[in-house]
Formats: sequence, C-alpha cells, structure tokens
Amino acid sequence: MAKAKVAKRPTRDEFELEELGNQLVEAFRERSEVLLTVWGKEDQVHGVIVKLDPRTRLVHVEYTEEEFTAKVPFLDIMRIDSPRY
Repeated sequence: MAKAKVAKRPTRDEFELEELGNQLVEAFRERSEVLLTVWGKEDQVHGVIVKLDPRTRLVHVEYTEEEFTAKVPFLDIMRIDSPRY
C-alpha cells in the first residue's frame, strides 16, 4: 500500500527563525496575548505564552478561555500576531 503524501513544512532561513524567536520571547516576557498561525492547523492558537522549553523546543500557550495549555513545536509556528478586538 502506498502512503498518502503529506505536505512538507515550508522551509525558512535563519533570519526568519531568529525574528520569530525574538517575537515569542518578547510576548512571553510581556505576558501579552498572541495569535499563533501553526503549520498543519486550520485554526490559530490564541492565548498567553507561559513557557518556552528549549530542551523539547515546545512553546506552551495557555488558552485564555479555558484552563488548557497547548504545546506547539517551535518549527511549526509560521506567524505570531496580536489579537485585534
């Protein structure tokens, strides 16, 4: 049986990854709400970054509506935005 083809994650250069990392650290330090566009997910992740884990390369985002923490792989984060109300 043939495997179904899965779209590959877009590649980004060092500059893009460094800029994204800087934005994540700034949002973490300021405890500001973020909207993360995550590769392979239809919906954006909305919440506050509560932990940046360098060992596992996961970004822990606590949802503001619920007491739930999403663990998003750093390399899967395509974009970080501020929510507009």
